[in-house]
Amino acid sequence: MKVTLERTALLKSLGHVHRVVERRTTIPILSNVLLSASGGGLQLKATDLDLEVTETTPADVGQAGATTLPAHTLYEIVRKLPDGAQVSLESGEDSGQLQLRSGRSRFSLQALPESDFPDLAAGEMSHSFKLKANELKRLLDKTQFAISSEETRYYLNGVFLHVTEADGKPLLRAVATDGHRLARLETPAPAGAAGMPGVIVPRKAVVEVQKLIEDPEAEVTIELSPAKIRFTLGTVILTSKLIDGSFPDYARVIPTQNDKLLTVERRDFSEAVDRVSTISSERGRAVKLSLDSGKLVLSVINPDSGSAIEELEVDYDAGPLEIGFNARYLMDIASQLDSDTTLFKMNDSGSPTIIQDRDGASALYVLMPMRV
Repeated sequence: MKVTLERTALLKSLGHVHRVVERRTTIPILSNVLLSASGGGLQLKATDLDLEVTETTPADVGQAGATTLPAHTLYEIVRKLPDGAQVSLESGEDSGQLQLRSGRSRFSLQALPESDFPDLAAGEMSHSFKLKANELKRLLDKTQFAISSEETRYYLNGVFLHVTEADGKPLLRAVATDGHRLARLETPAPAGAAGMPGVIVPRKAVVEVQKLIEDPEAEVTIELSPAKIRFTLGTVILTSKLIDGSFPDYARVIPTQNDKLLTVERRDFSEAVDRVSTISSERGRAVKLSLDSGKLVLSVINPDSGSAIEELEVDYDAGPLEIGFNARYLMDIASQLDSDTTLFKMNDSGSPTIIQDRDGASALYVLMPMRV
């Protein structure tokens, strides 16, 4: 193989693929990136056996061929080369080495044969549709914080993507929950999404797709089957296995009888929660919300360090209510909302609360209370 290309183009492509490679792996080939030169381009591919990212970048191919190199080492070398440099990659038939040249720099890198590199065969994709990059990013951004990190409940370790219907209109909906909080966001279902299976996209794939979205106006092609999902963003293709499990019936935890309505300035509320929770040293310490007509009192009591109280003027005209929440979760949800005011729909101190920008907003959050 012999190929020459711009350092900037190579660095950009390596940046997209090398993140998939685990820093520590017991299988040596999984530490490598597959380089395949043919036609007028160089294809780079990396995988961790659950996720695969491929990108093709223009290159001057002197001799077609393929080899694999340590991904993180190659990325660091190219990153440290000067801007505007030309990079030449050359390997012999069976030398087990690749020569990298750029200006006066010379590197000889250990290569492993491309025949050892695993292929995450995508197989037949039953459904395909296109979505604006900013819509996809919004679906993932606004829900991913609620993904569970508990290994035992593996079916909650991703975002549940499915098509549903509301008021006769098909919607593409993303849902994530960790049992304490639930995030749900929807957008009009694109053509081709009808009848798609409900799929759980793993956290790592969600994070990588978010990073790969660079042009919000671009279109992303999404293809899926019951076992795999593939995102095509320009020259980058990300294929991921799906989580093999059943996502719980989340609709059952979204309350429908919450009639105590609280409207509060989002920023004032979030900052007040942040201030009073300073007194709490324990992770997940509850902040108590005491509500009465037109008034909200936030309070935290920590036997080891003292107490804190802050009062806010709010729009609330239901009966008195005291309810406790995890302060971190409250701030997480507030940071996801878009409008200046936040709507809380509550029932009693032991029931889940709905939080959203306004009634009927496309993003809805459910938060379980804590005992205070």
